Amino acid sequence: MSGKTRAFFTFTTLLCLTTLLAGCAGQKAGTKSSVVDYLYPNIEQKTITPSIPKLKLPLKVGIAFVPESSDKDYGYNEWTSKRYDGSLQETVKMELLSKVAQQFKQLDYVQTIEIIPSAYLTPGGGFNNLAQIKTMYEVDVVALVAYDQVQFTHEGLSSLSYWTIVGAYVVKGEKNDTNTMMDTVVVDIDSQKMLFRAPGISRVKGTATPVNQSEQLKADSEQGFDLATSDMITNLHTQLAMFEQDIQNNNKTVEVSYKPGYSSSSGTIHVVLLILAYALVRRKRVV
Repeated sequence: MSGKTRAFFTFTTLLCLTTLLAGCAGQKAGTKSSVVDYLYPNIEQKTITPSIPKLKLPLKVGIAFVPESSDKDYGYNEWTSKRYDGSLQETVKMELLSKVAQQFKQLDYVQTIEIIPSAYLTPGGGFNNLAQIKTMYEVDVVALVAYDQVQFTHEGLSSLSYWTIVGAYVVKGEKNDTNTMMDTVVVDIDSQKMLFRAPGISRVKGTATPVNQSEQLKADSEQGFDLATSDMITNLHTQLAMFEQDIQNNNKTVEVSYKPGYSSSSGTIHVVLLILAYALVRRKRVV
């Protein structure tokens, strides 16, 4: 083999290896859904003016994941020829919704909580779709759950950029990161008014060899969703307690009335119990 041939062969080999490794290092996989995209698909064409919510207690609450975005980042492992993304299976969604539903079931002012399958929500369906769900499930308000998860194996790639109903949320990623955001937005269907929201975030720092990368990313994805859901539920508990006090005070943000057989006295007792429980927890922490 001549010197020129050997040099050309060496250059070609290095170029192929560099391209291959760069392809593996630069992989990014992600999946997301957005409450904003679901509720306001044509926001630039229409001005929406919510009215004051008129809540009749106890409430019937629906809870559902908003449709997943069709804009995904698919990862591809060059070593194993496996294509992957972080899409949530319906069974996993139902498990996560059940955890969130438990927070509502504990509330005196909630009569029922209905877990709504994803198939009943249409992409960009907005409040017209929610009106259909209101008729089908006889719910008053709905808790819409969205998520954004990005996994990548290259430093410097922008990671998670999620536009929430109250503004942008951006997290810069690093190598082998799995960044996840969960977001629950509770909406009164009739008034088209957001009552409150509760976000949750997580970051899983993983390690993976090129061969087991797909399996490790899948495990990190599941852990990321679980941790973000736990964080969201903690924030949801706080928001529900604050909202309950708003109901008891019957402030200007909502108008409250009561269905036959229900009064505000039981709700007041529930607020007192929440305050006592919070005081006990703080006391234990101090001790």
